[in-house]
Amino acid sequence: MEMNDKKKRQSMMLYILIGLVVFSLLRSFVYPNIMNGTVKETSYSEFLTMVDSGEVDEVNLDRDNGEITYASGEGATRQIYKTTLFPNDATLVERLEKADVKFSAHIHDETASLLVYLLINLLPLAIFIGGGWILNRQLRKQMGDDNNMSFGGGFGLGGGLGRSGAKEVKGEETGVTFHDVAGQDEAKESLQEIVGFLKNPGRYAEIGAKLPHGALLVGPPGTGKTLLAKAVAGEANVPFFSISGSEFVEMFVGRGAAKVRDLFKQANEKAPCIVFIDEIDAVGKRRDSGLTSNDEREQTLNQLLAEMDGFDNHKGIVVFAATNRPESLDPALTRPGRFDRRIPVELPDLTGREAILKLHAGDVKMEPGIDFGVIARQTPGASGADLANMINEAALRAVRMGRNRVTQNDILESVDVVIAGEKKKSTVLSEHEKEVVSYHETGHAIVAAVQDGKAPVSKITIVPRTSGALGFTMQAEEDERYLTTREEYKQKIAVLCGGRAAEELIFGQMTSGAANDIERATRIARAMVTQLGMSDRFGMMALGQSRNQYLGGDATLTCSEGTAQEVDAEVQRLVEEGHQTALETLRKNRFKLHEIAHYLQKKETITGEEFMRILTRDDGFAPQMPSAE
Repeated sequence: MEMNDKKKRQSMMLYILIGLVVFSLLRSFVYPNIMNGTVKETSYSEFLTMVDSGEVDEVNLDRDNGEITYASGEGATRQIYKTTLFPNDATLVERLEKADVKFSAHIHDETASLLVYLLINLLPLAIFIGGGWILNRQLRKQMGDDNNMSFGGGFGLGGGLGRSGAKEVKGEETGVTFHDVAGQDEAKESLQEIVGFLKNPGRYAEIGAKLPHGALLVGPPGTGKTLLAKAVAGEANVPFFSISGSEFVEMFVGRGAAKVRDLFKQANEKAPCIVFIDEIDAVGKRRDSGLTSNDEREQTLNQLLAEMDGFDNHKGIVVFAATNRPESLDPALTRPGRFDRRIPVELPDLTGREAILKLHAGDVKMEPGIDFGVIARQTPGASGADLANMINEAALRAVRMGRNRVTQNDILESVDVVIAGEKKKSTVLSEHEKEVVSYHETGHAIVAAVQDGKAPVSKITIVPRTSGALGFTMQAEEDERYLTTREEYKQKIAVLCGGRAAEELIFGQMTSGAANDIERATRIARAMVTQLGMSDRFGMMALGQSRNQYLGGDATLTCSEGTAQEVDAEVQRLVEEGHQTALETLRKNRFKLHEIAHYLQKKETITGEEFMRILTRDDGFAPQMPSAE
């Protein structure tokens, strides 16, 4: 209590100090400006001149202050003037009587003057201090911490600046358990042990095992890192404190460290519990000696390191953190003893995508017999958030169509919406542009069809989308694959070059429609040369370093300028090789290119089954593959 009283006295002294500063500013700038706006100062000679000319009609003399206040004019033009009394001027009274001016003398009432002075000068100061004190008391009551507010807030708002701001949710109120998480079986298995620690710590203490201090969840956006942390709290039925890393970074030095201390103080009071720090890279970046380092951020990181290394983990405090950029974290933060476990939360595989679709479909009314496996095969690389959005888009489409249940077509259309955007009805292609887009997409499809068949065409459309695409060709892999051969990469480049090859072959010209294809083909070729060791010229030599792997970052070259020029030449050779493969394939299947392109131009959207039926009909016709060189 003695410490709390000291803090209260310090806080009151701060309010008085701030009030004095404000009062001085008002006294120096505001009050003189107000007075100068109503009374005009003149010289004594001007006053006498105005009296003699009959312009003055009323004068008030204040001998104690040596001031003369006089008035001139009538109505809206009336003006009050002020001047300084000239010493020993015995003729002033005679001048005023001669000019027939009303004049009087002001005698000071000491009591009244003191009262006016107090009201004008000290009342605003008292109101400011009292208001700040009352506001501070109200904030303390609202925050439920009347006796533990830290000194230094100022303006009655300061206590909150030292608090963490973490959101506390009781375990059962998270509404999430492991049953609500799909497609992350390995991550759930790693976290299940932490749940066991929180539920029954004695079982592990008997053998000498210690509860992990923390777990670092790393992976691409939308894969369910926050959801997994909430699921652990729900399974263990312990309090869950959630805060973002950016909330620790304050403008004032030391505030972030104070928030870290307060966060772990709250966790210690509610132990066993879980502390979840989202986007921890905002405060936990690697420390260096560069000029761009942030002193406040580094102090906050140092405090976080001290707290994680110092708390008694027998009480059951587990810190979860999530990031998309684990390579940028400070090594002192990721070492065992702070974050003992690193749990990858990767993009779901084929089985995981199907499980996630079924999980989210459980909350939506569906038609019976929907094949989620087909949807999963068409969405490689989709995150859990993407898949959840697809189910929601399908439900919205069903409502727009006037149905009370979602159909298979609704989900298939929602896949296109999430990947390429809504249909852009305002974009109307001319017949020539429509024909060019038809041949472009058919070129992709035919080159893809003559490959090994592991990724058959599932859909071709020339309907413009809001993403800017005038059409697209979708391929769906039959099985999940984790290894890709050099030949398969070359086939992907050839497929991407198929659209531009069709334009050149049929129209003898190039359009801007192949921009995205060229970019993707070049990225694959560059990865083959610099990272995958699939180049004849360089062999098994790493020439680049990947960065931000979970955020789709490209690789940076780690070679000399001369080698970089050779890399560009090798990338150009690989892309041109795919371009020539696409041209040869389309020349051998030129008749089918015309037939399918005209059919696509008429229908605008065709399925993979329709495409293959046209491509392979006419007495067992088989698409011609280019001859091996």
